[in-house]
Amino acid sequence: MEKSHDFQIARREPTEPRTRALARPDASATPFKVVIDPKVRLDLRRALVDLIDYHDESLAEHFAQGKLALDSYKEYVELFARSLKETMESREGVSYLLRSVGFDVPPEEINLEPELRWKKGPAPFGVSLL
Repeated sequence: MEKSHDFQIARREPTEPRTRALARPDASATPFKVVIDPKVRLDLRRALVDLIDYHDESLAEHFAQGKLALDSYKEYVELFARSLKETMESREGVSYLLRSVGFDVPPEEINLEPELRWKKGPAPFGVSLL
């Protein structure tokens, strides 16, 4: 028996141009409200790219110095993902992201396990956003 969902995944037609804008210039041009300030999103995106670059450079440096053994690119990706995960699960990692968007929050006030509170229907992505 098929379950009914509140959403549907649809593939874009190949003729549609792809855009990389954070938000539509005219908020009334979309049926969805923009709830996050585009500048905050851009600053957060830049901080994440910087963090990714930092982890990549650190792992590459450790490998070049013979401090890290790697048998394959698969293992590199697994270590890279683990490194990012451990950073994002730490108060230091979340604090870095908060500072990147202009907040100075004491580490003891950072919630490392915020609850996802979906407004309608079941969470389309399960317990996480993926």
